[in-house]
Amino acid sequence: MIEAINIISFDVPFPANYGGVIDVFYKLKTFYKMGVKVHLHCFEYGREEQPELEKYCESVTYYKRKDHWINLLSSIPFIVKTRVSKELESNLLSNDYPILFEGLHTCYLLNNPKLKDRIKLYRESNIEHKYYSHLAKSEKSFSKKIFLRWEARKLKRYEPILKHAQHSFMVSQTDFHYFEMKYPKSNNHFVPSFHSGFEVKIAEGKGDYVLYHGNLSVSENYEAVSYLIKTVFSVLDVHLIVAGLNPPEHLLKEIERHEHITLISNPEEEQMNGLIANAQINFLYTNQATGLKLKLLNVLYQGRHCLVNSKMVEGTTLAACCIVEDNIDKQIIKIKNLMEEEVSPEIIEKRKSILLENYSNEKNFVRIMEVFE
Repeated sequence: MIEAINIISFDVPFPANYGGVIDVFYKLKTFYKMGVKVHLHCFEYGREEQPELEKYCESVTYYKRKDHWINLLSSIPFIVKTRVSKELESNLLSNDYPILFEGLHTCYLLNNPKLKDRIKLYRESNIEHKYYSHLAKSEKSFSKKIFLRWEARKLKRYEPILKHAQHSFMVSQTDFHYFEMKYPKSNNHFVPSFHSGFEVKIAEGKGDYVLYHGNLSVSENYEAVSYLIKTVFSVLDVHLIVAGLNPPEHLLKEIERHEHITLISNPEEEQMNGLIANAQINFLYTNQATGLKLKLLNVLYQGRHCLVNSKMVEGTTLAACCIVEDNIDKQIIKIKNLMEEEVSPEIIEKRKSILLENYSNEKNFVRIMEVFE
């Protein structure tokens, strides 16, 4: 097993309150628990320096993200160009530990000649050009839509830089198969996301609301809320709670028109976990099948009934843990029925078996360490 590793994070990974940083933060905690020292390098752009990270890392270094508009003119994707840092290069050259690049965002130095003899690893969380193309389709702002389309094209051209990584780790089986077909000479591995769940613990009894949660500043998520309101909850009088980060103004206005729908903006982690645990149904919906939805894992570890559409579980083995339904009329019927049913011990045991077998942080750690043998 290696003694230490450099991890380059696209953002400050605490608080662990949205998809990508959840994987990074709980990876840090797991590496610490298993005795591997982490030298964390993270780009800061709005999230403050976090003393919490020092509990799990040998060192933590912050770099300012240079998100000036001039970087839009570069042929390099904006999410990469704004994370170029000579200081990061210098710090990586100060030791000889392996380097783990978190997301395509952080890969500017992946083909740097000065690092050609280093062990370089890539951690995928999305097929980025597909992810940005999907975001563009649901974005309401014309200028943001143009940016997302432009960025998607750049990301697709930039993606072959990943051939410079000795090993790449994909979060879903769907993404793994994409990279196996696109880069067959690369060493690709399926390693699900690290997450907060350590024990499947479902609250007894029944809740009295349905919960949808996510980062509401992302078009994929606020479009999902709009879809659920218009197609499902406009014909149901069941209490729906929508919770998440930075909801846009148009979503606030849409929710205000419905007395049985409540919005909780920017909940703290403890409050969010309480909402998940106490809901009768966690309803998760997506139009994108890329990556692995971290909120799905979180719900399955601590929530009661989990109702999803098929794209939410595509590329995973998690369909057996959920109620999967795409038909709107059947979704409505299932919500009515599930509001009256407690979660059975058999369902809980099935979850435990599937989650602990395939989505354990400790097993993910072993999968990564195996590449050094």
